Amino acid sequence: MAKEKETVPISLITLTLGIAVTGISFWYGQNNGLLPEQVSEQAPLVDDFFQVMVTIGTALFLLVEGAIVFIMIKFRRKKGDETDAPYVEGNLPLEIFWTAIPAFIVIGLGIYSVDVYSQMGGFDAIGSGIAHNHSHHSVEIASLPGSEANLLMAEGDNREYGMGATPVEGKLPPDLTVNVTGIQYAWLFNYPDTGIVAGELHVPVGKDVQLSIEAQDVIHSFWLPQFRIKQDAIPGEKTLLRFVATQTGHYPVVCAELCGAYHGAMRTEVIVHNQEEYNQWVAENQIAAVPDLNKAVAVQQERSDGAFLEPFVEQMGVNEHTVTALQHLH
Repeated sequence: MAKEKETVPISLITLTLGIAVTGISFWYGQNNGLLPEQVSEQAPLVDDFFQVMVTIGTALFLLVEGAIVFIMIKFRRKKGDETDAPYVEGNLPLEIFWTAIPAFIVIGLGIYSVDVYSQMGGFDAIGSGIAHNHSHHSVEIASLPGSEANLLMAEGDNREYGMGATPVEGKLPPDLTVNVTGIQYAWLFNYPDTGIVAGELHVPVGKDVQLSIEAQDVIHSFWLPQFRIKQDAIPGEKTLLRFVATQTGHYPVVCAELCGAYHGAMRTEVIVHNQEEYNQWVAENQIAAVPDLNKAVAVQQERSDGAFLEPFVEQMGVNEHTVTALQHLH
């Protein structure tokens, strides 16, 4: 009697492959290096969600592509074999299984993404420094005196929508407010508390910054990749974006909405200072924006009248001697 060939049980092979796929997926999910550095308190929320998606995506990739490679090798056509492949009618339990698993994954990721969006204040109306929740907002106003309640109700009608702040942070006034205007093809930053207008965004590290964003022409999108936050700039409609920077440095500001022929060049940077450097920047730019004329000193090199006017001679069609003569007559 011929000895039966010993084989590894299929269940053991499946278990080993499952452990290998799981290990590789978790490792790559945590060490993919696909995102830039984190420089805001909001960034870890987004990165954690991204890592979960990469982990699941890696596992699905290995399973699907691994099955394709295995089938290509195992069931390839043998040389000289011209017969038809066996007829396969289907496998209902398998079809239910491979439909249910992706469905649960998609639903789970959807719930997770909604939770992240909510933690960043995406569902909360921002305005008047009052609680974001509509029902709580109404109860809080109802407890106030009549005239004050009417005022706050009027302000509540102007609530703006934004994200970047947690529901708790959103109830508190920011440390710094900056008005951001998007135009084709540049970003302008106005600091209402100091009157400074700049082409770059300057903020202090560790402070709660609120951006009030608007567009003058078409829809733009204000995107800070290292901060993991983005907000549309809409003509005639203000949107808010709040963040807390955790690291000093220079980081890009990108328009992420196709806004015209030079959309790709609509870039600037956010410069995160320590508090001392930020105070110095504010002081220097306030002086530049509103010079103190009482302290201004005019300095001019000693030159003759003719020498001073010499750059304009050719445009005027006269020579230096003519100008000097006219000055003597005058």
